[in-house]
Amino acid sequence: MAPDASPLRVATRFCGPPASANGGYICGLVAEAIGRLVTVRLLKPPPLEADLTVHADADGTWHVGHDGQRIVEARPATLDDIAPPAPVSYVEALDAARHAPWSDPSQHPCPGCFVCGPLRPRGDGLRLFAGVVPERDIVATGWLPDASLGLADGKVAPAFIAAALDCPGFQALRTGMKPWLLGEYTCRIDRRVHVDEPCVILGWTLETKGRRSIVGTALYDEDGELCALAKGVWIEPREPVY
Repeated sequence: MAPDASPLRVATRFCGPPASANGGYICGLVAEAIGRLVTVRLLKPPPLEADLTVHADADGTWHVGHDGQRIVEARPATLDDIAPPAPVSYVEALDAARHAPWSDPSQHPCPGCFVCGPLRPRGDGLRLFAGVVPERDIVATGWLPDASLGLADGKVAPAFIAAALDCPGFQALRTGMKPWLLGEYTCRIDRRVHVDEPCVILGWTLETKGRRSIVGTALYDEDGELCALAKGVWIEPREPVY
């Protein structure tokens, strides 16, 4: 268990909406600070360039506080209830991404997002645009992590892997360009991929009930080995949020 009051800070580069953190990225930071697999629930938009603290609660859960408010809650989790689909090749994933609608900044609901924003230049944002794979009920994109995402061991930092598996889940819903909100997120990393290693990210819908949808995402290496798995709960807001 992480010590009480572990500090966190999200740089402006890692935004989702313009004034708050990308959901997958902050969830990855929280899980890393706690040191185990957790489901992270986003209660309020996590602020940028602000001092956040992870607190261990007496009931075995955790929360992130800022300015006297609970921003995030986390609880122990597993991902035993989802099975990832068979991967596609890196070339197939790149081809699917070329047909994705998300690269148009005039239509994108959040064009400055660190993960899927088309206004972010290469080497700054991840620019992950997952498109439909022909004859399969999944979306896919290729990912070649750049050096700015790596640690001293040459592997991608866990929070960036968690971020990369966030937006392709929303893209799997294929709901058009109307913005939705990430409500809960769980990301399990089996192997940290290397900088400049060709990877494939898949997204698929697990369940939809009204304004609430559950999606799965998976990260594969070029040999088809599962490297990370995630589940996200997305909520369609009743009113515009950004």
